[in-house]
Amino acid sequence: MIRSVLFLSLLFPGFLAPSLPAQQPREANAWKQTLTKRLPLLGHRNWILVVDSAYPLQTSPGLEVIETDAGQVEVTKAVLAQIKDSIHVRPVIFMDAELPFLTEEDSPGANAYRQQIAAALHDYTVQDALHEQLIAQISDAGKEFKILVLKTRLTVPYSSVFIRLDCKYVSADAEDRLRARMKSSARH
Repeated sequence: MIRSVLFLSLLFPGFLAPSLPAQQPREANAWKQTLTKRLPLLGHRNWILVVDSAYPLQTSPGLEVIETDAGQVEVTKAVLAQIKDSIHVRPVIFMDAELPFLTEEDSPGANAYRQQIAAALHDYTVQDALHEQLIAQISDAGKEFKILVLKTRLTVPYSSVFIRLDCKYVSADAEDRLRARMKSSARH
């Protein structure tokens, strides 16, 4: 009897496995729902990253990684649209300094991606920083703050869009003036 069961389990690998419900296919836009739920909770010092396929799974406790199974430019546009519609945050955008130096020969698709992402970000100021510096900032920020990482299908290196959220209803200039008043005050 035992030989028969073992023989059947070799022929039919699922023979001894308990009957489990079939895995439900992932909802195509679940990442959009997650973004919609998380954005009201995020504030200044939180980050949203739209990253390529090879972006590393970091161990900082604040990171939440979601596989979008979508295109990088599509996800970037959706994130920026939701941020624009929010009442509380605005984006401060960083991209890898390495991206402009990629060649099509070494990184097929780089030219098309640069054009597409430039068009998607034309209304924003984009700051460049070395990839390793951005990774270090994210790792450090993830120790204290939540970071939402939206992983895409893109296979162009150094293409991630790093969005640090800042307060929408206090401009950087207003914050600078506040700090200057505090510094010149006798009480502080």
